Amino acid sequence: MKQIIVELPEATLAELERVAPGRARQRSAFIRAALRRALDAEEERRMAEAYRRQPDGMEPAYFEAAAWEAPRGRRRPTRKRA
Repeated sequence: MKQIIVELPEATLAELERVAPGRARQRSAFIRAALRRALDAEEERRMAEAYRRQPDGMEPAYFEAAAWEAPRGRRRPTRKRA
């Protein structure tokens, strides 16, 4: 893990202290979770925008389930215990 320094306005810091106090790492965990949610939301927004610019085709996608299944009748070799 790496540390970064972030400057916050006093009002934002006061609100953060009220919601997630700095002791017992509550503040760090809160900030990490909030940042993760913000990054995920941004990625979702970008993906949605890409689909708006170039939508999927209207024809149904071809899917062959057998290609994803393990072959039947073949068993993984077992290890002998000593």
